[in-house]
Amino acid sequence: MEFECIIYEKEDGIATIKLNRPQVLNAMNKQLWLDFQVALEDVKNDPDVKVLIITGEGRAFSTGADLKDSKDRSLEDYRDYLVELQEASRKIIRFEKPTIAAINGYALGSGYELGLACDVRIAAEDAKIGSPEARVTSSVTGGAMRLVQDLIGPGKAKELLFTAEYIDGKEAERIGLVNKAVPLDRLMDETMEMAKKMAANSSFSIRMIKRGLNMARGEVSLEALMEYEVEACLACVSTKERQGSLKDFEERKK
Repeated sequence: MEFECIIYEKEDGIATIKLNRPQVLNAMNKQLWLDFQVALEDVKNDPDVKVLIITGEGRAFSTGADLKDSKDRSLEDYRDYLVELQEASRKIIRFEKPTIAAINGYALGSGYELGLACDVRIAAEDAKIGSPEARVTSSVTGGAMRLVQDLIGPGKAKELLFTAEYIDGKEAERIGLVNKAVPLDRLMDETMEMAKKMAANSSFSIRMIKRGLNMARGEVSLEALMEYEVEACLACVSTKERQGSLKDFEERKK
């Protein structure tokens, strides 16, 4: 599968989408989002893929929207671009398989928002993360207005968005914006190690848990959520793999 703006690889149940416009620090244009969605659909439909990693080629995760590409856009063209961006973000947020962002270098604007949409974020300690939108008279997208508040609270979210300041990976870990910050030369090893731990578990269980977690973030009432939890648990224990999982668990305890 060949792409213009991404590198897409699959190995041992783990897929990797690498943003691939290193000459512009992986700034995002419409073609990148189109390529991304095609790869995302393949991950979704491949039963052998258990986990998706998203990262960037070269010195950046992504510096966000390609401002040169957008400078002369008509409002209609800009709307088309934003629709593709939002659709891709929506798919990641609701994606049934676990997603991990391996944040190398700059993760700014919609690049930062792509990381927010993932389930887990592992950042290089020297990564530069932030939302410059207020500096360039723009606004955040990709569900970030909710996602960033969920992670670090409304006060800190407003501070970062209103000042448009960047923070490094260590600070992002301290405030809970990323799960872990590691030296750059360990980033992909650490990310792959976590992905393998996820891939070793029941995909069905993770799918049911993830769906419930998304519901718990305000999409339904607590009562409806707790009813879902009953049905999700019953669905899991009714699968054929359940007995095998219990047997493996008992063997590990011996």
